[in-house]
Amino acid sequence: MDDAKWQAPATYQIEVQGKLDESWASWLDGMTIARTNVYDGAPVVVLTGPVADQAALRGLLSRLWDLNLTVVGLRQIDPPEEAERKAP
Repeated sequence: MDDAKWQAPATYQIEVQGKLDESWASWLDGMTIARTNVYDGAPVVVLTGPVADQAALRGLLSRLWDLNLTVVGLRQIDPPEEAERKAP
């Protein structure tokens, strides 16, 4: 496995149980915040946006942990190679 590939920027989508509004976007590194359907009786928020590398992803997940939100889904929605091509 090429470690450099996992250190490249990529766009992620993170689904969490709980409530967040747009005011949290800057604290969550500018992620787009959208409410969606209920999961197991609780509201779900979908965070979408670019993440610089795995360390930044870890930091973002840590912030969600600090907010006592349960992550119910995490997916990379574009491959690192594509994200690199999009970068200025």
